[in-house]
Amino acid sequence: MPVLDDTPQGDSPSMTKTAAIADEEEDFVISSLSPTLAQKRLAVGVVLVLFSVLLAIASPVSAGVHLPRVSAFVPIYATAMFVTDSITAVLLFAQFSVLRLRALLAIASGYLFTGLISVPWLLTFPTIFSPLGLLGAGLSSTTWLYTLWHSGFPTFVIAYVLLKEGDPRRRFWRGSPRVAILSSVGITAALVCTGTVVATAGHDRLPALMLDTVNLSKLWFYVGAFAALLNVLALGLVWARRRSVLDLWLIVVMCACVIELCLSFPVPARYSVGWYSGRLFGFLSGSLVLFVLLYETTTLYGALLRALLAQRRERLARLLTGEAVSASIAHELRQPLAAMTTDASAGLRWLDRARPDVEEAKAALKNIVAAGHRAGGIIDSIRALFRKDGPMRASLDLNELIRESLSLMRGELQAHRISVHVEPGERLPRVKGDRIQLQQVLLNLITNAIEAMVIAKEPRILSVTSTSQDSDSVLISVEDTGEGVEPNHLERIFSPRFTTKARGTGMGLAICRSIIEAHEGHLWAASNRPLGAAFRFTLPADNGLSADFPDSRGR
Repeated sequence: MPVLDDTPQGDSPSMTKTAAIADEEEDFVISSLSPTLAQKRLAVGVVLVLFSVLLAIASPVSAGVHLPRVSAFVPIYATAMFVTDSITAVLLFAQFSVLRLRALLAIASGYLFTGLISVPWLLTFPTIFSPLGLLGAGLSSTTWLYTLWHSGFPTFVIAYVLLKEGDPRRRFWRGSPRVAILSSVGITAALVCTGTVVATAGHDRLPALMLDTVNLSKLWFYVGAFAALLNVLALGLVWARRRSVLDLWLIVVMCACVIELCLSFPVPARYSVGWYSGRLFGFLSGSLVLFVLLYETTTLYGALLRALLAQRRERLARLLTGEAVSASIAHELRQPLAAMTTDASAGLRWLDRARPDVEEAKAALKNIVAAGHRAGGIIDSIRALFRKDGPMRASLDLNELIRESLSLMRGELQAHRISVHVEPGERLPRVKGDRIQLQQVLLNLITNAIEAMVIAKEPRILSVTSTSQDSDSVLISVEDTGEGVEPNHLERIFSPRFTTKARGTGMGLAICRSIIEAHEGHLWAASNRPLGAAFRFTLPADNGLSADFPDSRGR
């Protein structure tokens, strides 16, 4: 058997680690991947079809019907077997080079054996190249090679099962996989050459299995029965120890091999229905595993490609997230930092007077402290926005939050001569949310409204309204009389990095929508009739509590 052994007496920790890694890699290939229910049903269906065909043509009457001899059939069959079995062997050797499983080396050698032995079987076949075949073949040389062919493959399958179920520490090849593959190829080729020499040069010393170039002798029943029993034994071992997709389809292959041999018993003769059918079953048994290997290779390649694309998208998402975080920090901190700068300048002016106004300077310093706390709160809220556990939430009065936000923006509103119209909702339900985050949403919307109206003509009116919607949610609307938003930009303005401002980051509205959606609400934009834009968002109500908020006229 071309299954080499160089296992040392004791396994080192590095070898154990290598085996553990290989065990993990096995889970992605058919040699140990568990078959799915669909694969099991398909395999059962194939086996049922095979046995149905056997029952249909196995009778002496059906199988014994002689058909015309097709001269090209044998070369086509042998060539197809050589090509399919060789490709299967190459694919299995490739898997062995990665996983280094001795069982894979055994089954790969088995397919190589069947591929190689089909060559002398073709060359010695009577009447194809000469009356008795080439290589000095006798009348029974081809039949003996066929017997070796169909006895050797189940032997390799038995070796595969025993190596697969053996000592886990000895399941892996510890040396160079190239050396193992070359050695197995050499030993397998030597076995084929030896069998060919015995079947051709020594044909006079072997029992006669053929009466003539068409009919087999009675001795074939004993030789063929031995080969069939060997295939049944291999089938039983694979069935008893089936674990993987490869095991599942090897069961189907062995069933086809058994059926192929059984078809030669009713009428032991070439060119009959049974003989032609047996060759077709042989081709099927040789190509099944190849089809499965190609399918699984394509599937794994697709999975690998999807994994690489997902990894690339994840890497890009991390980069975009990093950019989003930095952009959002810059965007959100601009307001408190600007307020701190303004209050610091005002405080200095109060102190630089001939008679310093200490009270006004103290008020400016208090504003600076408040803005500093607000900046810290913004940083914490942004971190909470990207954390898995989310922000800390409490019951909030949105009318009070609107009043605080307008108070913080009073300087900007006055500097740009913007009138403020507030319509608070009476008995407005409270909402549950993060105070800093919701305040930042309001400040962003108010700031955007101010910037939209700076370059617009009169009138400059900012309207902020809050209303209750069936006591289940609260609607907040921030409307301006600026230039407005183009209809095709109403949804795009919430996309990250999209902006219509010359110096905009494109993150403000995206962050606002993320905050509102994180609070189980919805934020959208609409045109404000007759001028400007309106940004509205809803939030679910916390409970039936309401908040009284005086409007701009003090009522």
